[in-house]
Order: sequence, then C-alpha cells, then structure tokens
Amino acid sequence: MTPLDKPIKRALKLGDKTYTLVIDPDGMKLTEKGRRRGVGLRWEDILSGDAGLAAALQASVEPKRKR
Repeated sequence: MTPLDKPIKRALKLGDKTYTLVIDPDGMKLTEKGRRRGVGLRWEDILSGDAGLAAALQASVEPKRKR
C-alpha cells in the first residue's frame, strides 16, 4: 500500500459548484473552488468518533459571509 506522505488534491463537482478536496497526512479539507476557507476534519477526530462534533463546532464559529 502507498503511504500518504504528501497532499492529494482532487476536484469535486456537486450540483453547479466545484470544490477542491485535499487529503493529507493530518486529515482532509473540502473548499469551494476560488475560496480559501473550507471544512476540515482531522483523522484523529474521525477515528475517535468526534468528527460530527468537530465539523459542527467549526461551522458554528466561522463568520457568515455576505455574497
């Protein structure tokens, strides 16, 4: 099996929006294309079962953007 020792980036299209998924040794992050902020999850949070809690906490502290 190939070790995950550097980031892997992939494009993902959901509906009419394009996202960038980055998977690296620390975890993964999903960001809307052209944006800097996204949703990230650490591998430790996923394995401990805290992934849902971590995602909800991150979403609750991020400022709302005006479009």
